[in-house]
Amino acid sequence: MTIIYGISNCDTVRKARKWLEAEAVAFDFHDFRKQGLSAEQVDRWCAAVGLDTLLNKRGTTWRQLPDEVKANTDEAALKALLVEQPTLIKRPVLELDDGRIEIGFKAEQYAAAFDR
Repeated sequence: MTIIYGISNCDTVRKARKWLEAEAVAFDFHDFRKQGLSAEQVDRWCAAVGLDTLLNKRGTTWRQLPDEVKANTDEAALKALLVEQPTLIKRPVLELDDGRIEIGFKAEQYAAAFDR
């Protein structure tokens, strides 16, 4: 089953979910603000797309962090921070049935991922 991860009030997540529904793609939605994330999920995503791609340094959550936290470059500490504060993750994260991971949403990107 395809799973889309994000938060329910994110406009980009809403657009992605609407696209999936319009294309009749079966999916589950995982609100990581409410349901949380495991360290294993974050590790798997980082292995697939890289920490730099996954970590959203342009969002409000990142900007509100103390400078000493933002200056930390330790990968393990940053991964732990993503588990603790999942709104630091670029949204949405799409896990396809075949294990591929897509970050963010563009209609063309999803169309290519689903061969549409």
